[in-house]
Amino acid sequence: MNACVRRAAAFCLLLLVALLVNAARVQVGRADAYDANPANRRIAIARYHQPRGDILVGTAVVTGSRRTGNRFTYARTYTNGPLYAPVTGFASQTYGTTLLEGTEDDLLSGTSTRLDAVPLWHEITRARQRGGDVYTTIDAAAQKAAYDGLAGRKGAVAALDPATGRILALVSSPSYDPAALAGTGHTATDAWTGLNADADQPMLDRAIRQTYPPGSTFKVVTAATALETGAVTDLRARTASPDPYRLPGTRVWLSNEGGGCADASLYDAFRVSCNTVFAKLGADTGLQAMADQAQAFGFNDTRLRIPPSVAKSTFDTWMSPDQVALSSIGQFDTTATPLQMAMVAGAVGDGGTLMTPYLVDRVTNHSGVTVSSAAPRKLHQAVSAATAGKLQQLMEAVVSDGTGKNAAIPGAVVGGKTGTAQHGLDNKGTPYAWFISYAKPAGAEKAAVAVAVVVEDAEAVRADISGGGNAAPIARAVMRAVLTTQ
Repeated sequence: MNACVRRAAAFCLLLLVALLVNAARVQVGRADAYDANPANRRIAIARYHQPRGDILVGTAVVTGSRRTGNRFTYARTYTNGPLYAPVTGFASQTYGTTLLEGTEDDLLSGTSTRLDAVPLWHEITRARQRGGDVYTTIDAAAQKAAYDGLAGRKGAVAALDPATGRILALVSSPSYDPAALAGTGHTATDAWTGLNADADQPMLDRAIRQTYPPGSTFKVVTAATALETGAVTDLRARTASPDPYRLPGTRVWLSNEGGGCADASLYDAFRVSCNTVFAKLGADTGLQAMADQAQAFGFNDTRLRIPPSVAKSTFDTWMSPDQVALSSIGQFDTTATPLQMAMVAGAVGDGGTLMTPYLVDRVTNHSGVTVSSAAPRKLHQAVSAATAGKLQQLMEAVVSDGTGKNAAIPGAVVGGKTGTAQHGLDNKGTPYAWFISYAKPAGAEKAAVAVAVVVEDAEAVRADISGGGNAAPIARAVMRAVLTTQ
C-alpha cells in the first residue's frame, strides 16, 4: 500500500472517529439541552402525539384530550375548567404547562420511568408509554362551595384536612378556562393575550401564589406566642394594655375600631379583635419569639411544594419594636397566602400539629395500577397541645360570641378569626376581608376541615367585622360541604 492510500485511510478513520465522538456528544452529552431548547418542536410533537393522562377529582375526570387534525395530534380539554383551573393549571401546545399539568407532566405525558412495566424499558427503547392518571385530594363539593361563594369576586379560598394535610379546596377568583390555551393558532394566542392583559389577573393562582397582609387573622399567631412564652397564662386575666397604645419608640398612636379594649383580657381582646392588646403583646414578647412562632406555623418557608410551588409567606426577622407591634396584628411587611392561613387554622384545630399540605393523592398507570401514592407528613409542631386547646377556646368564642358568628354551623363546633387587612397609600385602599376557621363534627376532639378565605374587593368598613360579613359565609359553606360529605 503506497503512502497516499495510507494517508487517505488514516484521514477517513480520523473523520469516522470524529463523527462518532460528535454523535455521542450530541446524543448523550447535549441531549438534555436540545430537549429543553424551545426551538426543538419534536419534543412537543411527541408529547401531543397521544392523549395525555387525566387529572381526577374523586372519581370524576376533569381533563381529557381531543384530536386536532394537525401534527400536534391531541390537544387538552377540561371539564369545568374555571372551577378547577387553580388545581390543574393548563397544558398548552404553545405556552407550555403550569400547576399540576406542569409538575406532573412526565407522568401525564408518559415519559416518567415510574410508568415502566419493565425497569429502564423507556431508557432502552425510547418508546413513549401511555400517560398515567393523577388523582387529586380535592373534595368536589368543597371546591364548588368555595367557587360559588366567591361568585366572581377577586379573592381565594384554601381548605385542607388538618389531620393529614390533604388539600380539599383551592379556588382563585376570577378564574379562566384553560381549554382556551390548549391548542395552536389565533384562538390560543388571542386568549393568551387577553388573559395577560386583564387587570384582574385571572391566571394568577391567588390561593397559593399571591400573598396578602393577613390583618387580624395573624392574631392567632400572636396569641400562640404569648401563651407559649408564658407572657399570658390566664385567658381571662386583664392585661396592661392602654387604649390607644403608643407604638414603641414613636409618637404614633394605635387605636381600635370598637370599644372595650383597654386592659382587655386575651379572651375578650381576641373575641372582639383589639389591635392595641395584640400589638403590645407582640412588642412585649419580642421579635425573636414572634419570628420563631410564625416560622413554626410555616411562615418564611421557601421550600413548600404541594407539588406546585407555594409563594413564601413572610414574617420579617429584622424589625424595630414598633414594626414588631404592627406585624403582630398582621400589618407592616407581614404577608401570607390563603393556604398558609388555612395551615394556621388547621394546626390549631388538630391540637398543635402542622401537617405538610399536599394536592396529589396517588398516580396510576394507564392500566389503573398505582405507581406512587402520598402519605401524611408532619411539618412542624406549631404549638403544644395545651396551647392549642387555649387557642381553640379563643377561636370558638369568636364564632359563638364575637365577630365570626356568620360561620356558625348547627351541630358542629366552629372556631374562627376575622380580619380586615388595610393596604395602599396611607391605608386608603379597599380592605381585604379575611376569615380563617376550622370545624369539628359533633363530639369530635379534632377538626375535620380548616379553611382560609380572602376577598379582595370587600365592600366593607375598615373593621374586623367585615371579614365576618364577607368571608365567613364562604368559609361556612366550604366547611359544611366537607362535613356533609364525611
